[in-house]
Amino acid sequence: MKLIIVGGDGFCGWPTSLHLSNLGHEVIIVDDFSRRRIDKELNVQSLTPIFELSERIEAWFELTGNVIRYVEMDISTKFDDLLNLLEEEKPDSIVHFGEQRAAPYSMKCTSTKNYTISNNICGTHNILNAIVESQRDIHLVHLGTMGVYGYGHEEPIPIPEGYLDVKIDTIDGREITDSIVYPANPGSIYHMTKTMDSQMFQYYAKNDKLRITDLHQGIVWGTQTELSSQDERLINRFDYDGDYGTVLNRFLMQATVGFPLTVHGTGGQTRAFIHISDTCKCIEQALIHPPTSGDRPLILNQMAETQTLSDLAKLVQSLTNCEISYLPNPRSEAERNDLNVRNDLLRSFGWEPTLIKDSLLQEITEITRHYSDRADHSKIPCVSYWTKNNEPADVSHRAENNEVAETIS
Repeated sequence: MKLIIVGGDGFCGWPTSLHLSNLGHEVIIVDDFSRRRIDKELNVQSLTPIFELSERIEAWFELTGNVIRYVEMDISTKFDDLLNLLEEEKPDSIVHFGEQRAAPYSMKCTSTKNYTISNNICGTHNILNAIVESQRDIHLVHLGTMGVYGYGHEEPIPIPEGYLDVKIDTIDGREITDSIVYPANPGSIYHMTKTMDSQMFQYYAKNDKLRITDLHQGIVWGTQTELSSQDERLINRFDYDGDYGTVLNRFLMQATVGFPLTVHGTGGQTRAFIHISDTCKCIEQALIHPPTSGDRPLILNQMAETQTLSDLAKLVQSLTNCEISYLPNPRSEAERNDLNVRNDLLRSFGWEPTLIKDSLLQEITEITRHYSDRADHSKIPCVSYWTKNNEPADVSHRAENNEVAETIS
């Protein structure tokens, strides 16, 4: 297949690009490098050294002989350029990673909220609109989030794969059955954009018969895959800061550098998890099992397991003898929730997930030890608060003093 990977320079996009290229697909990365600019805006860097995309691609060619091309483009503002690219390249599929992905960053201040909305919503709509205008049958695979379901579930009710079977009482006393999109309950501006994406997918599948797969992914842990670990120039991102660091990676990095694990609230919040290598494998499965034209979007729950944050912290503590620090929760959410998730479809494709207990921490621990001197301990705490009433007075990120955020597009 010829594949366009939007956001292929990012944390999930880069290892997926390598994975798909290694399988023999023709890969074209489209990226505006906004994630790299956000690092500069936040004055933080990946724990691992990230090479320029041109150097990454050159290293990949040297090692494998496989060619990955890339185009620098902001899909949220350059519709004509995007349409021209689709008409020239005639891709079979588009894999869409190109959205601002951090809930804390999306809640940081007015400018980050607005950026998340404009980048994510306009970018996704431009892709959908460009597919229609190109008049080509292009399968869209979108990386969504488990967060669209929300984290307010007090009972262990299984969350289906996108659609909920319901019974409805009619006004004439009959009972009918139907299948509806599972009610969304986003907990941040970021999660809200993913919810709005889902509504656009429903419309374009119905109105324009687009083939769309929406992957509701859990929190990603790990940093390297077998392919990205072949050469330091291929190394993947490792975010540990309070805005972009995913929780298990943050815990392991904190334990390595002797920083108490930062558990926000009681730690009773349950989250879904998936290893970065399984992200790549699930994208592969989504590409080879597309819906047919005219079907509603195929929704897959892309997760391997669920854990409470407290249990996760205690697991890391048992392995590293680190301390745990319980801090006020910056998020507006329940202190405890259940999360029972169905992922039957992905399993039916033959996917066998990596579990935390199976491979856990050796690879991440080696990474954090090797690059621990690059860690800025002042960036570890989360200072993005969900409500103004709880916002600390010393939050440094403000729209009126943030020239970088205003130029990110």
